[in-house]
Amino acid sequence: MTLNNEWDSFVAAHPGGHILQTSAWGELKAAFGWHVETVRVRDSGALVLFRPLPLGLGTFAYIPKGPLVDWKDPTSLASLLPALDAVCRAHRAAFVKIEPDLVTPNSKVQTPNPQSAIHNLQSAFLPSPHPIQPRRTIIVDISGDELTILAAMKAKCRYNIGLAQKKGVTVRASNDLATFNRLMQTTGTRDNFGVHSPAYYEKAYSLFHPEGLCELLLAEHDGQPLAALMAFALGRRAWYFYGASSGAERNRMPTYLLQWEAIRWAKSKGCCEYDLWGVPDEDEAALEAHFESRRDGLWGVYRFKRGWGGRLARSVGAWDRVYNQVVYWLYLARARSTGYSPVDTFPRLTYGRIENHDPPTRSSVAFHSKRMVARAGWYLQRRRAPAVRADELHQLDDRPPYMARTPILAGAGAEQKHRASTG
Repeated sequence: MTLNNEWDSFVAAHPGGHILQTSAWGELKAAFGWHVETVRVRDSGALVLFRPLPLGLGTFAYIPKGPLVDWKDPTSLASLLPALDAVCRAHRAAFVKIEPDLVTPNSKVQTPNPQSAIHNLQSAFLPSPHPIQPRRTIIVDISGDELTILAAMKAKCRYNIGLAQKKGVTVRASNDLATFNRLMQTTGTRDNFGVHSPAYYEKAYSLFHPEGLCELLLAEHDGQPLAALMAFALGRRAWYFYGASSGAERNRMPTYLLQWEAIRWAKSKGCCEYDLWGVPDEDEAALEAHFESRRDGLWGVYRFKRGWGGRLARSVGAWDRVYNQVVYWLYLARARSTGYSPVDTFPRLTYGRIENHDPPTRSSVAFHSKRMVARAGWYLQRRRAPAVRADELHQLDDRPPYMARTPILAGAGAEQKHRASTG
């Protein structure tokens, strides 16, 4: 896929436009084993990622933070579905997983008419037990002036920004990807997080930075790199995706000044919201009760992110549209029983270690096939699967790189990627 100005103009102008729906994101994923298609019908559209499933079972389709439709209007999604189904079937997709950029009705950040949006989802998709992106995040309102943004922060966070300045930490925009990658590797080793390959970050920077959609910021003291992050922006929103620190000079609080400068950069791009991208999927009471004692998974980064004065938002999660019921049932049954997909061919990544699993063989699949086929129709009927053709068979590791959680699908060539904590 090559950069598509017409598609990107549509994404940027759409009220639900998201950086993960841009052609640059598609080209990034295409460089690491995905096939990318865009589907558009009038004011609705989707960037769709495809990855082969093992054992010749077709492909897996995924729409990150999409599709882009008017969720208040039932006809908007309905008009897109025939074109989406056609492209998925053309690629022999067993099912398509979507993760709309919508929040649940009880989130502190609201989607207009969320109940109507969920009803529209339920009319065409099944709720999926396997989200890819983090369901809960913190979104900072940066629409006001800098004093207003600072006033909304917790006092300790505000203090640490000033302390970093007093202790001689400086932050600058940089294209030093070699240093960025070293910091990422250091953080991954120190905190038991997996990280992308250097080539991944280099490709992301080369695609987004020339378009003015991302910035690499480096925090230093006396010329020594202490921390770095890569932030992205599109329209009124910015996202903090990748970050790392060396661990040196922590008393100078470099990550706080670094994040503050990223917020200032986002404001300079005209953004009104800054998405800190991922905290534990717990309600606010549980988060506040346990963040001082928990360090596993995303708990460590929550301690850092809570200080920025943002609001918790929880997405509606992942939803699946099924094209081959048998393969989909295999996927659900295997994942439910082991937390590990029947189509996985890679070791699964858990907190701090890699556990190797033998990939399924054709004989093992055949051994259980009669029983699974017999139960598949009953199972999907109970879940009210959409009426789709079952005779067409048609991976994924698109989760943000800080997600220290088992990938459900990891097709041949998929990178294991999780994000390094900056907190």
